[in-house]
Amino acid sequence: MTQLIGLSGGIGSGKTSVRQMLEELGAQTICADQVVHELQAAGAPMLDVLAEEFGPEILASDGSLNRKALGDVVFRDAKARARLGAIVHPPVVAEIARRTRSAMESQVPVAVVDIPLLFEGIQNQTGSAIALQYDALVLVWVPAETQIQRTVKRDSCTVEEAERRVAAQMPIDDKRPLATHIIDNSGPLSKTAEQVQSLWEQWSRQEAPS
Repeated sequence: MTQLIGLSGGIGSGKTSVRQMLEELGAQTICADQVVHELQAAGAPMLDVLAEEFGPEILASDGSLNRKALGDVVFRDAKARARLGAIVHPPVVAEIARRTRSAMESQVPVAVVDIPLLFEGIQNQTGSAIALQYDALVLVWVPAETQIQRTVKRDSCTVEEAERRVAAQMPIDDKRPLATHIIDNSGPLSKTAEQVQSLWEQWSRQEAPS
């Protein structure tokens, strides 16, 4: 029986690193961000809808999505974020559900669904949070100050821009009570890897995570 794990965090928390560690241990992973990128590829129908909604300036010269330009719009405006979500979320949720069903039908031991807004969905009872029945919910946690520092470094943005991006999401500490497992990624990656390994061993010993 496949154990279905929901994985999330916050911007700058290092969720991608944890997902990659789980992949190396043998988990089959489904990444919402990858699904979004595929559905928003140049020439995809969704890209035309986004350009019509937010303007041609969100497109790069080669016709692909200029994610920074789109981010500059939606991180400043809650209504714009809501419009973006209404366009993007339904097809993304449907594709994630399709890939998850495929993994479970293949009876892989562990399938990890990596969704940035997983806990927001649980809180609001929307999207893949309720479309899928998870056996465990893993939060990759760092302090909010670390989120800002890492976002500045990763995205080469200003502190103010990073603060807006963090503020646009559910506070990471508010996600803790919703998680069944918390991975503290505020220290060296070696410590994170130890926590991931411990969870993997736990899941390997039982039919379903607790």
